[in-house]
Amino acid sequence: MTSDSSATGPSSPPPGCPAHSGSAPLYGPEFAADPARTYSQLRRHGAVAPVELAPGVPGMLVIGYEAALEVLRDPITFPKDPRRWQATVPPDCPLLPMMGYRPNALFSDGSVHARLRAAVTDSLARVDPNLLRGYVESSADLLIARFAPNGEADLITEYARVLPLYVFNSLFGCPTTIGDRLVEGMSGIFDGVDPEKSNVILGEALMELVALKRSQPGADVTSWLMAHPTRLTDEEMLHQLVTLLGGGTEPEQNLIANTMLLLLSDDRFAGDLSGGSLPVEDALDEVLWTDPPIANYAATYPRQDAELAGVRLPADQPVVISFAAANTDPSLVTDRRAGNRAHLAWGAGPHTCPAQGHGRLIASIAVESLLDGVPDMELAVPADRLEWRPGMFHRALTALPVRFPPTSVSSQPAPAPAMSRPETPAPSAPVPPASAPPQAAAAGAERPRWWNSLVGWWRGR
Repeated sequence: MTSDSSATGPSSPPPGCPAHSGSAPLYGPEFAADPARTYSQLRRHGAVAPVELAPGVPGMLVIGYEAALEVLRDPITFPKDPRRWQATVPPDCPLLPMMGYRPNALFSDGSVHARLRAAVTDSLARVDPNLLRGYVESSADLLIARFAPNGEADLITEYARVLPLYVFNSLFGCPTTIGDRLVEGMSGIFDGVDPEKSNVILGEALMELVALKRSQPGADVTSWLMAHPTRLTDEEMLHQLVTLLGGGTEPEQNLIANTMLLLLSDDRFAGDLSGGSLPVEDALDEVLWTDPPIANYAATYPRQDAELAGVRLPADQPVVISFAAANTDPSLVTDRRAGNRAHLAWGAGPHTCPAQGHGRLIASIAVESLLDGVPDMELAVPADRLEWRPGMFHRALTALPVRFPPTSVSSQPAPAPAMSRPETPAPSAPVPPASAPPQAAAAGAERPRWWNSLVGWWRGR
């Protein structure tokens, strides 16, 4: 694939176009309803365009495929640490819950990133994909059995939002009482609606989970992270879990829902469905290329003025990757998407999503189970009347109403299995240990000292 990042387009953009006014807003109902229109207009700038990430907060959006790869593969020129930029925005900036610094692998580079990522990848590698598959199937059957007799459902609230939560709770040894608040907090952060409150909800729920697993470890990813030779502190544990939760629930929900929307609304796929074929893998590829669940993210912050695709990037200003725009770069030499995994939906370079195999497996099983359990499903409203949630980071429906002939589906309660492989892999190459983690009290008991300090740190005090 190649990309022509030097194209500049007409010299006089039409009035009202983002290229005419200098920067385009990546927020508000108009952007949420039709982000592709904004990306198309921004291409007049070339592979990189000035945007307004939030009211009064400028940034540069990378919309060219090759330019995006260059940024993702060059952590020296494009580091991930946002703290110098963060000092220039107000503490209530709605971007901070998603873009503000956290001591985790996502916001670090070099040896620090290698150490933190090793803990994550080694822990995820202990998940047995066969056990995971069985758990997703049984959870999907349980949810489908609840609404199948009704003849109608909202696939967001009754399925796509719930299934990833079930999986996360099982994988991470998380009680439902904590898991519900985790999803509430993460959803609010992605939407950018009262993100400060959502950030607090998320942080306090995660701190409860860390305290619980310190006192009651089990065969789950949280406990494996704690037992890893890197010896993560409670603060580090908290923020690795933010990344894993952020990638394992909200985007997973969107991948499931967006794939179902494609299957139910696009004649290329609907025709196959009526003929009895279920092209789920092809539909997943299409969505990951054209409607990825995370649309704009992977922000980097050059320490000095830099140049990318002929565009000057100001020092300490966010350079955000538009996965959605880069994947649909019109200068790519092919538009063949079925079976093509060269999209950037999982990122690229040293920060490539470490759980992409798990994420795709969960989405594939979720969609297949739904199509098998309710085979004659159709949209309850026209696709162009569906509404999209606000926020620049994700591509997420508010609801996906469907109807179908009522049917009875039997199911068994989904077990909460130990997800570990019989023989777990050895950890990655040795990494220097962090300071030993403090001992946490059991969940529900008196909160340890580190709890109060972390709550203050999380809230910016």
